[in-house]
Amino acid sequence: MDLNLYILTANCARELIDVDLFAEHFFDPLHASSAQSFPAPELIVLSLQEIAPIAYSFLGGSYLAPYFEAFVRAVKKATVEQWNESYVNLVKDHTGMTGLMVFARADISYKISWIDMAHVGFGVQEMGNKGAVGARLGYTVDDDSDKTVDLTFVAAHLAPFESGLEQRNLDWKSIVERLVFSHPKDIEKDSNTDESTALLNHRRSSSHSEDSRRDLFAPDSYVFLAGDLNYRTSNVSPLKTDIVRFPRRDVNRDDPLHYSHLLKEDQLMREMRDGRSFHGLTEAPIDFPPTYKYSDAARQAAKLGIDADPEWKWSSHRWPSWCDRILFLDSPSWAGEGGHVRPQAYNALPLLPQSDHRPVALAATISLSHAEPSTDHTDTRSKALAPFSIDPSWKSRRDAARQKELVVGVFAYLGLTWEGNGLLLASTLGLLGAWIVLRSLWEV
Repeated sequence: MDLNLYILTANCARELIDVDLFAEHFFDPLHASSAQSFPAPELIVLSLQEIAPIAYSFLGGSYLAPYFEAFVRAVKKATVEQWNESYVNLVKDHTGMTGLMVFARADISYKISWIDMAHVGFGVQEMGNKGAVGARLGYTVDDDSDKTVDLTFVAAHLAPFESGLEQRNLDWKSIVERLVFSHPKDIEKDSNTDESTALLNHRRSSSHSEDSRRDLFAPDSYVFLAGDLNYRTSNVSPLKTDIVRFPRRDVNRDDPLHYSHLLKEDQLMREMRDGRSFHGLTEAPIDFPPTYKYSDAARQAAKLGIDADPEWKWSSHRWPSWCDRILFLDSPSWAGEGGHVRPQAYNALPLLPQSDHRPVALAATISLSHAEPSTDHTDTRSKALAPFSIDPSWKSRRDAARQKELVVGVFAYLGLTWEGNGLLLASTLGLLGAWIVLRSLWEV
């Protein structure tokens, strides 16, 4: 028994997406590969960075609703056009400016029996201008039993700049130590779905301790991590003269200006190979050009049409890099030889005018066969894979950072948004008017 996934990561540049344009190209990675016959996936996962301006992102709630809703509409439009299938949005959560959305195909949405969430910020003062948000789902294998497969999805946005390599590695350490899954909740029937999609109320059937199940490397879970990981192809910013060495579009693979030569300098591949970051995770082969950083001229060309410009236009002050990545843990402890993740397509979408990043998507198939929880009560696999232990102060640190986010969000709302400016002006005029009235009363 197999499960098909479609995972997409996109840096939104704090702008609302063009729903129609995003939907039109949502499944381009399938069309550009041998996975054109890929069936309608059971789950679609979106990792979204810089999902909205900092004021709305830090305040959350209704302020973020229009940004999430745009993606709901885009997924609905894309899936209807691709497969004539409908999907239910089960997860819509964020840590500051990083969002995570999970959609389940409507006919199997009842199989999601529980969802745990996790949040960590590692931006300024551990706030969520950079951070990660995770969801761990229990997917029911057999309708007649309580047996579930754990699926962990993480959206992340790490430190920027060529020189930020060490900080990016520290951000990964923060994810392992402080992205802790807690407060399990049973999934209730969505008010927008009919009776056939009512979700079951299963509980975990694992013999592992609850503590071992809270961390990223839970012994019985598949793990997928997607985001703007920000690893570059150089440790220093380019000189003005370096632009002549940037990849060109219409050259063969033997040409020094083909992007494959720049890929050899990729920081992430090197750090993973040398055991300094993203321990235990892997990635499908990259056979697409850098996803960042495209110039304003490139974005203007994208407005005229995705293929309006025959040449890539890079920003001269950043090395073209594969910032946008999707990594995965090959198999949970129970899966054995038959449980590996099988990538079907891994590719970038075209440049969209909204952002200087190209979104990236992974279509993958995982096995649900032999989904039996391990009986190893010592959780040796989890301990062997996890390079760092859970930070016991993870919750207090996140709570403190969240309070700072709210304060920053309020000030950013008042100072950086039109509606906040209007509210501040109205309040100021109101106080001034009250002062004038009171003063006139005192003079009487």
